[in-house]
Amino acid sequence: MFDAVESPYLVPTDGSFTVASALTGKPQDAPKKKHLRQRLARATERLSELQRVLYAHDRYSVLLIFQAMDAAGKDSTIRSVLTGVNPAGCQVFSFKQPSKEELDHDFLWRTSRNLPERGRIGVFNRSYYEEVLVVRVHPEILESQRLPRVDRATVWQERLESIRNHEQHLAMNGTIVLKFWLNVSKEEQRQRFLARLDEPDKNWKFAVADCEERRFWGEYMAAYEEALNATSRSWAPWYAVPADSKPYMRVVVAELVVATLERLNLEYPSPEPEDQAKFNRMRELLEGDEH
Repeated sequence: MFDAVESPYLVPTDGSFTVASALTGKPQDAPKKKHLRQRLARATERLSELQRVLYAHDRYSVLLIFQAMDAAGKDSTIRSVLTGVNPAGCQVFSFKQPSKEELDHDFLWRTSRNLPERGRIGVFNRSYYEEVLVVRVHPEILESQRLPRVDRATVWQERLESIRNHEQHLAMNGTIVLKFWLNVSKEEQRQRFLARLDEPDKNWKFAVADCEERRFWGEYMAAYEEALNATSRSWAPWYAVPADSKPYMRVVVAELVVATLERLNLEYPSPEPEDQAKFNRMRELLEGDEH
């Protein structure tokens, strides 16, 4: 297991995180858009290099989890950060309302079967955290899950404990777990919803249900605060990234992923002595074959 990369957006492991103190906007000394674009380009190029080594090294996998309120920019951030990564080495899964088959299993099942293999980067656009966020805000959903017992006084702590144990198990077996809460403000979300209505090519993104969920903003913030405090650990850190500025947010995420992978000191595997001897013989044959 590894220690999390330090960042002003790293959620501490001592339970002291508060949503009220978490920034939604970029800091005043943030670089201009031009410099942010340059930094993002450098980070994505470096990530592409690191992914190739990760694939060849074949000892670790990487799981990137993105959670956020609607319109925070999850899709565009995933697209921007992974733009240069070989598709063969990357897997992206979006988790929406569970299917009947998924409801017939425990809440970790549908994500567990989509975990990245060693050498690959897996991305969860939403995840098992929905079970302690959306379901917590709308506990009536529990009725459709056909659980043998439900004690609403303990179910959320039980699920958070299951998540902690799950992520620790993954980390102990070589999965690097990085979690990003894209922290958008309620006002910025409102502006983005309006843009989806105003711009014809964004109309398809607008959903009445998403707008209606704004009524539960306070409940969601309370659920996020407890979930992040309960599950941010050195081996599976949360980063509460300001999301009101998409260019800044993308740079923060990309550079954190790069810094984490660089800590692994990955190298291309060296051939064993017997393999090297075979390579030398093949070289001699190839160099002597003029045709």
